[in-house]
Amino acid sequence: MKASIPSSTTRGDINRTKVYHGSKKVIEAELRFFLNAKRNLDTCMNYTRPLVAIRTESIKKSLMDAKGRGVRIRYLTEITKNNIDCCKELTELVDEIRHLEGVRSNFMLSESEYLAPVVFDGEVNIAPKIIYCNIGSFVEQQQYLFDMLWNKAETANQRIREIEEGIPVIRTKILESQDDIIREIKNMNNIADHLSICSGLGGMQMSYNFFFDTYRTFVDRFRDNDENKGKEKKESNRLKWIIDINKDNINLVKVFVKLGFQIRHVKNMLPINFGVSDKELALTIEKMEGGTMSSSFLVSNEPLYIDHFNSVFEQLWKTGIDGVQRIEEIETGAGLADIEVISSTLRAQDLYLNILKTASKEILLIFPSTNAFLRQDSMGAIPLAMQAAQERNVRVRILTPTNSLIEQKVRQLKEYCRSSYQLDIRYIAQMSETKATILVADRKDSLVMELKDDAKPVFSQAIGLSTYSNSKAGVLSYVAIFENLWKQSELYDQLMIAHEQVTMHDKMQKEFINVAAHELRTPVQPILGLTDILGSKKGNIEQYQEYISIISRNARRLKDLTEDILDVSRIDGKSLDLRNEVFDLVSTINSLLDDYRKDQAGLANRSEISFESKFSNVLVLGDRQRINQVIHNLLDNALNFTKDGLITISVSKKTQNANEWNITVKDSGKGIDLEMMPRLFTKFATKSQHGIGLGLYISKSIIEAHGGKIWAENNTNEKGANFSFTLPARTN
Repeated sequence: MKASIPSSTTRGDINRTKVYHGSKKVIEAELRFFLNAKRNLDTCMNYTRPLVAIRTESIKKSLMDAKGRGVRIRYLTEITKNNIDCCKELTELVDEIRHLEGVRSNFMLSESEYLAPVVFDGEVNIAPKIIYCNIGSFVEQQQYLFDMLWNKAETANQRIREIEEGIPVIRTKILESQDDIIREIKNMNNIADHLSICSGLGGMQMSYNFFFDTYRTFVDRFRDNDENKGKEKKESNRLKWIIDINKDNINLVKVFVKLGFQIRHVKNMLPINFGVSDKELALTIEKMEGGTMSSSFLVSNEPLYIDHFNSVFEQLWKTGIDGVQRIEEIETGAGLADIEVISSTLRAQDLYLNILKTASKEILLIFPSTNAFLRQDSMGAIPLAMQAAQERNVRVRILTPTNSLIEQKVRQLKEYCRSSYQLDIRYIAQMSETKATILVADRKDSLVMELKDDAKPVFSQAIGLSTYSNSKAGVLSYVAIFENLWKQSELYDQLMIAHEQVTMHDKMQKEFINVAAHELRTPVQPILGLTDILGSKKGNIEQYQEYISIISRNARRLKDLTEDILDVSRIDGKSLDLRNEVFDLVSTINSLLDDYRKDQAGLANRSEISFESKFSNVLVLGDRQRINQVIHNLLDNALNFTKDGLITISVSKKTQNANEWNITVKDSGKGIDLEMMPRLFTKFATKSQHGIGLGLYISKSIIEAHGGKIWAENNTNEKGANFSFTLPARTN
């Protein structure tokens, strides 16, 4: 087909819309459109149009000319097995081509013009008429539509490879056309190896109306296969359905049972209808009342979705009651549980509060949002649950999303309810899928309240339909959901604690290495330096007594540091041995202070140390050297943080326990940093310029090994801190 380009372009016409009739005028309009394009040329066509573009020489030439002028050409179509060769050839004429499954629109856009051929579905000839428009606002609207479709499409190379190599495409899409939905679900049923469906009455009616023939084909297919292979009939294991079986749907359920479905009854159904096979998933949130087709379906062959919904189905299946048994119960009138769908929000509110008031053993609550928690606290539901815990010893467990307001409220609730067993609240992520408050009481009653508008401050305005049930299987399914979420939150909390501990340990270990390196280097340097000096001196050694004293003091410091590290190793390895004997604590403390006084260099610029005891002899059974080590550590700690002031060591007897001695080291220094208080007696905990933070940890381990206790606190109404420990008194 050939056509000449008209000499005039009609570009002077403003805001014009026109319809051209006849194939000749249609081609002329298209060629003029291509010629007018300056920057962009976007084309959206159904699956038949690539063939027309390739076999129409004038269109091919115009596309090549436009591309040669620097016009960017994008082409959007549905690439199929039938038009793949044309699409390959078309890639040479345009800048980029993309595939969009099911596209039926036919239109072209430039920066200022719109052209739409009127084409019947399946027609492969030049369109009989074409619509032209250059109204700016309309062109902009169509450009927006094209860009939206373009962004949803996949590249031509990917689609061509999928067709030629038979690669399955992972797709998740929303279908809104009834024809597309029916075609997709029938195809899903026809290729499935097993099929699991979870729906309400409307979903089963819809399936009967539109897909019953595919289920019959499914049954015949596997029955023939099993018979040919000499196997038992197993088609019912491949076809499963979960539904709330009642008097309204019992006859329809019998039809599906007779066909070959294995059906189980679950009273508290999920608020969605879905079918999942080994290859695909189809779901909708619509109820499909009366068996009408849903206006939209989500379909996907994403393995993660398929595995998830197969798992959800199996969990529900385990809680269900055999359908045949349920049918017998209905027909004989035996064992029918009470299930009520409540449309009145006030009725739901009254029932909700009444269940909380009458619960006798356990209350389980799941809130979908922080607003839901706060609304129901204001309504009185949370106070009633607290009242049940306090007055009737009902165990209350709550799962809720959190924010600062929730955390503050939870702290208040836990202060009100003293027993942590009776009240336990854990945090979960805000629910985006299942928007409902779930209440289970005594594992006998459940109430599920749909969240309609989370922004409403009043409970009755925020909820939609509610479902009450006392069905054992249904209630226990919600218990299972609660317990799974509970365990997940518990594992998450444990993981966070473990992470914090590892992080803290790593930080403390790094601090220890840095401080230990510094502390080891500090005494070594003067020892080496002064040893070199003494080695170069001659004469009487007594004149170098000051050097020798410094060497001795730093050597002892190095020895103490080494002993501390060894003690920590013994404590961690549970090999710290005590050499117990009866000794006088007063004389031990006096001897320790004498050592401090003899060390003149050690006492330089230090605070005053005093010892107070009303007892001349304080006999204890223990390891004298280890107790001396504890007092030495506490005294050194006080001296490190008290530059000028008084340090007092005191020994007293607790009046409430005459069998314990209380030893306290009190200083007037800067006190204990509040940040340090929680980990004061742990390894590597220090804020001092000296030491590596092991002394208090070792002291705590020694005192506890003696059966005593050790603690610390800041002084009340004065500067400084005091460290105290107890030791059992020596008894005859």
